[in-house]
Amino acid sequence: MQRFNLLLLFSILVLSGLWANNIEVTNVSLTGQNAGAGTTQIKFDLSWENSWRISVGPSNYDAAWVFAKYRVNGNNWQHCTINAGGQVAPGGATVEPTDNVGAFIYRSADGSGDVSYTDIELRWDYEADGVDVSAIVDIQVFAIEMVYVPESSFFVGTNAFDQSNMNGNFYTLSASFPFVFRVPYEVTSEAAITVSDTEGDLFYDNTEGSAPEDVGDQLGPIPAAFPKGFDAFYVMKYEVTQDQWVSFFNTLTQAQKANLDVTGTMGKNTDDEFARNAISWPDAGNATTTLPNVALNYVAAEMILPYLDWSGLRPITELEYEKACRGPLPAVNGEFAWGNGNIHNVPYEYTNIGTPEEGISNPGTGVGNAVYTITGGAPSGPKRVGILAASAVNNSREESGGSYYGVMELTGNLYERCITVGNPSGRAFSGEHGDGLITAAGDANVVNWPAGALGIGYRGGSYANNVPFIYVSDRNDASNEITNGNTRLGFRGGRTAQ
Repeated sequence: MQRFNLLLLFSILVLSGLWANNIEVTNVSLTGQNAGAGTTQIKFDLSWENSWRISVGPSNYDAAWVFAKYRVNGNNWQHCTINAGGQVAPGGATVEPTDNVGAFIYRSADGSGDVSYTDIELRWDYEADGVDVSAIVDIQVFAIEMVYVPESSFFVGTNAFDQSNMNGNFYTLSASFPFVFRVPYEVTSEAAITVSDTEGDLFYDNTEGSAPEDVGDQLGPIPAAFPKGFDAFYVMKYEVTQDQWVSFFNTLTQAQKANLDVTGTMGKNTDDEFARNAISWPDAGNATTTLPNVALNYVAAEMILPYLDWSGLRPITELEYEKACRGPLPAVNGEFAWGNGNIHNVPYEYTNIGTPEEGISNPGTGVGNAVYTITGGAPSGPKRVGILAASAVNNSREESGGSYYGVMELTGNLYERCITVGNPSGRAFSGEHGDGLITAAGDANVVNWPAGALGIGYRGGSYANNVPFIYVSDRNDASNEITNGNTRLGFRGGRTAQ
């Protein structure tokens, strides 16, 4: 790898990982340096599969969240400050710099199919980052697939007359003399939500199944600053993969790596493949994985926050989780992420195990597909992200297991980490985004984020869970404080739309 004086040319270190639906950054270069302004253009090509933008129905689109890291003279990796101006968008694409942290890139008009954009440019303010004009610099560009969820009212809870098999689901009371019914609660704004067992207020039981503290304290209010899902937001299209984690991990210092090691005692406690976590780190140098496209398990709650901070994202809330699943449609009794209670119940037969083409040879047709206890099969553990959509016989929401907005695997595969409304630590969350920087010890340092596991809950179930744990409305572990990582737990990030 060649390195050059910054005044003349930057050196480029490109790690073009194929993440999820083969999102790829290639041909990175730097051009148009303005030494007087202390800026230069980061130029690259970007492509991914199965993109869309539609103006009817969900009225949404998918996008790439793109950000860059640099290091000076081979020292520690730092986050690039991206100017709000100076972006260059190729034909058919919109490039939207955000918060000086990164940029969303998405279709500028309706369409569907694979996209391949060339000669995208973002403006790096290297002077703002304290980089001297004579420095020797390396650059990496990262991209994560996201889905835009537009502003709208939506419902949380379930529309079941008998809710005895539901645990902790949201509801409000609706009086219809001489009866009082539990009905779904409608979120109609980002205003504070009163929590009480009173008609019109949000409430939930915490006496069935888990310990009360695992479901929530039934207290409130849920503050106005807490992201409720009414306002538009972005959410990762897929759960975080092992490749994404390794790419993050390998930019860290030795001290940060030691505290965020999924092969250590907080995670799987081995460098061997275990429950399909194939990450290995020999306590020095870089980590590797032989299952890059498989969803990441064994990452502890304290570890997910640094990743989200480093990438300029944030955790999603459990209200946003339900919005991402069902959209503005009415809640359905016993529904899964694809909008009904019909689910395939025959073990899957997996093909091309461990490859980017990992698939299912016998997916359910005319029925919802999810990786859960009955279908999970061998090998035991999470499967490749996007496997259900890639294997579906018919490209329907139901058969692909997709949500109303096209978010994948919100039911099953791995539990989703969501900020809970069920304890003070969760309710204090106010939606600040990561700034790309973490502490020397490897901690997130964003205001009002949980300090650890308390405040983070679990929704959507996993490959090791059965009904009713995989219902959209199930809150059995919505406030459960689980400190260590385990085989069932994954995560994905989000971002408030600007």
